[in-house]
Amino acid sequence: MTSESNNSGSNKGTVIALAIGAVTVLLVVIGTVWPSQSALANGGSYVPFLASFSSSPEGAVNGLLGKIGRHDFASAYDDLANKSQFTEPDFERDLNGTYASLRTYAALTGFDVYPQHSSADDAKIRVNLHWSSVVGGFSDVRDLDVTKSGDQWRVAWPVVLEAKVPPQVIPVNYLRWDVIYRGAGDDWGSQDVEAPHVRIIDMHPIDRGGSVVVLGEILNEDTVPAFVTVKSSLLAKNGSVIATEDAFDKISHLLLPKQVTPFRIDFRGVAMSQVDSIRMDPSSSLIAASADPVIEIENQKLSPLPNSSLSGELLNQSGQVANIAHVLGTFYDKSGHLVWVSDEYTNRALLPQIPLPFTVALPPDLAGQVATYRVVTSTYISSPQ
Repeated sequence: MTSESNNSGSNKGTVIALAIGAVTVLLVVIGTVWPSQSALANGGSYVPFLASFSSSPEGAVNGLLGKIGRHDFASAYDDLANKSQFTEPDFERDLNGTYASLRTYAALTGFDVYPQHSSADDAKIRVNLHWSSVVGGFSDVRDLDVTKSGDQWRVAWPVVLEAKVPPQVIPVNYLRWDVIYRGAGDDWGSQDVEAPHVRIIDMHPIDRGGSVVVLGEILNEDTVPAFVTVKSSLLAKNGSVIATEDAFDKISHLLLPKQVTPFRIDFRGVAMSQVDSIRMDPSSSLIAASADPVIEIENQKLSPLPNSSLSGELLNQSGQVANIAHVLGTFYDKSGHLVWVSDEYTNRALLPQIPLPFTVALPPDLAGQVATYRVVTSTYISSPQ
């Protein structure tokens, strides 16, 4: 394998088009604010969000989570048994995130309810909340205490309070690259700033359950920052293209000079036996960038089976709030060969000087091959702080 009409008809059509557009927008809004029950059914113990029962511990939990799923935070807060311990904004920030984090844009699409203990007056219930976002889903496990008051059950919510950043001055000293492009009135001919030089330094395909996965690493060997993408095409023996995909989010797109990013490209449903060769197309463009915020990766730990994963903490050493952090884990065997690439988006904002834990999953069947690993992270900032 190698890498390589009349006016009335027109008006009627316009009216129909506008009507379809209005209905489409309405359905999108309804689907976002009041998700359908079928879309919300993720767990075997799922109860429809629109139901609200408090005559049993499970009913109280389902009713509460139904309100959370509809973003009816005020009503959900009023139902809590322990609301005197925190404010309604604290409760909403716990669920909806702050600083435009991934959690802010995520939707609760379902939940699983696991009763742990129950008596006549109290119960303990574990819930696994399933959230979805444009870059994938994430789960949130909460252990709930449910108590009986009269003939009604009420839930005590374990609020996760975000740490407060104390007032302080953080000196910064970082590299920054600005780009001046050729303007329309500049008499430079075709001259412009050259695209950065990037190079694939490792690439190999693996067979994963009847699908082909292309793993690799790409280096920015230039002295300027680059926005990189990698596209891959699987070719048959006759040279025809079987499929073409790109790395999308299994890559760190912004590379500072001399930085390396892993990438992973998934070809679902393509058998390795169909593939004769692979064509790789890395591309780059010059982009303005800075080396800030500086994110330290601390307390890294590789956990063995049965919960094989790589965990650690991210520490934002700058004075900026990083709204979303993207963590990429690269795993190698004893010979230094690439075994797997995995990623995770943090669902809470990365505040200055406050550690945020992360966990990157590792397929159990590959865990025994891993000897070393490397973690890189990129951040997304919605606006300058």
